[in-house]
Amino acid sequence: MTSSRRDFVRSSGIGILALAAGPTIITRRPTFDLVIRSGTVFDGLGTPGAEMDVAIAGDRIAAIARRIAERGADELDARGLAVAPGFIDIHSHGDSNLDEDPRAESLIRQGITTIIAGQDGDSNDGLLASVDRLGSSVNVASMVGLGSVRGSVVGEDNRPATADEVARMTVLVESALAGGACGASSGLEYTPGAFASRAELIALCRPLARRKLPYATHMRNEDDRVLEAIDEAIAVAQGAGCPLEISHLKTQGPRNWSKLDQAFARIETARAAGLDVTFDRYPYIAYQTGLTNLFPVWSRDGGTDAFLARLNDSTVAGRIRAETLAKIELLGGWDNVMITSVRADQDRGAEGKRLGSYSQSAGVDPYQMTMGLIRRSNGGVGMVGFAMSEDNLDRILAHPLGMVCSDGGSYATEGPTRRGSPHPRGLGAFPRVLGRYVRERKALTLPQA
Repeated sequence: MTSSRRDFVRSSGIGILALAAGPTIITRRPTFDLVIRSGTVFDGLGTPGAEMDVAIAGDRIAAIARRIAERGADELDARGLAVAPGFIDIHSHGDSNLDEDPRAESLIRQGITTIIAGQDGDSNDGLLASVDRLGSSVNVASMVGLGSVRGSVVGEDNRPATADEVARMTVLVESALAGGACGASSGLEYTPGAFASRAELIALCRPLARRKLPYATHMRNEDDRVLEAIDEAIAVAQGAGCPLEISHLKTQGPRNWSKLDQAFARIETARAAGLDVTFDRYPYIAYQTGLTNLFPVWSRDGGTDAFLARLNDSTVAGRIRAETLAKIELLGGWDNVMITSVRADQDRGAEGKRLGSYSQSAGVDPYQMTMGLIRRSNGGVGMVGFAMSEDNLDRILAHPLGMVCSDGGSYATEGPTRRGSPHPRGLGAFPRVLGRYVRERKALTLPQA
C-alpha cells in the first residue's frame, strides 16, 4: 500500500470513528456562582433603582450590568423585586450569642450581612478570634467597650479614675484598636461606664483621632436630660478629635417628645462646625434594657451585690423607691414595662408580661414584684419599655444623618437561641423599616431607606 493510500485510509477511519461517536461537545463551567436577573437594583447611595443583573462569584459581587451574558451555576429571576447590597447593622448585639449559634439566622434573614458589635460600652476581648473559629454567617466588626475597660482597671465603684488608671485604660484602648477594633463605645446609663467623667472619656477616645475611628455612645441620659447628654457627647468627640456616633437617638417619655427639634439642631450645628457626627436608631417605639436600669445609677454603685444590699438598707431604700417610681411615671406607668427574660426558673411565667398587669394578677405591689424578680435572678432580668413617639421615629429614620440599626441580638426559631421574649428588633428591624416606614407611613423613600 502506498503512503498516500495509507494516509487516506487512516484519515477516513478517523472520520468514520468521529461520525460514529457523534459531534464533539465542549463543556464550559459557569462563569459565576449566582446571577440575579432583572431585579431593581438599589446601590445604597440614594439613587433611584434600575433594572440590572447582578453576578456573584464566591462571597463577592463580581459584576453589575443591564444584561450579563455569562451564566451562573444558579440563577434567580428577580423581576419585580428589589435587590440591594447586604445591610450593615451599625449598632448590634448579635455578638452576644454567636458562640451558641453562629448561623445568626435572625440577622441573615432580615438582610444583615455585617454587624458592628461591642456596643454600649461592653465588649468581649476574645470576640474576633472566636468569630474566626466559629465561622459566623455574618461579618463581624467590634468596638472596644469603655465600660469593659473601666471595669477591668477601676472596677465597679463610683469614683474618679486616677491618672495612673487612665493611662492604663488608654493602653488597653490602644491595644484593642491595634488588634482590629473599629472604634470605642460607651454606655453611660450602665455601670461602671456611668461613673466615667467627661475628662476620662476624652482621654480614652484620643487614640481614635489619628485613625479616624468613631466614638459611639449610649448617652448619659435619653429622657429629661437628653439635650445635656447630647452636648456632652459632642464635647467628648470634639475634645478627643474623633468622629461621633450617637447610639439609638431618642427623646424618651411623652414630656420629652417635643425636644426632638432641639436635639437635631445640636447635632446639625456640630456637623456644620466640622464634627463628623451621625446617629442611629432602631424602628420601634419601645426600648430594651435590664430591669435594674429602672433604678438610679447611684444605687448600682459597686456592682450587683452592693445594689441588692441597698434595696434592704433602710437608710437609702426609701430614696431608691422614690426615684424608681419617678422613672415609672416618666414611662407612663408599670404596664409600659414588659419582662423579656429572667434567670430564675420560678419566674418564667413573667416573661412576655406587662409588670402592672402581672403584679395585679399575683396580688403583689408592682415595686415589690420588681424587687423580687431582680433578687431571684441576681439582677439578670431583661425588660422592654414603651416610651417613644412614632411621629418622632418617622423623622429620626428619615434624617440624612441617621442610620438604621437593630440594637438587637441574634436568635432562631429553634435551637439554643430560641428563648425568652426578646425585643422584635433582633428579628425584624430592617424589614420593618421597608414595610412600615417606607410603604405604610411613607416616612422615607425606598432609595433613601
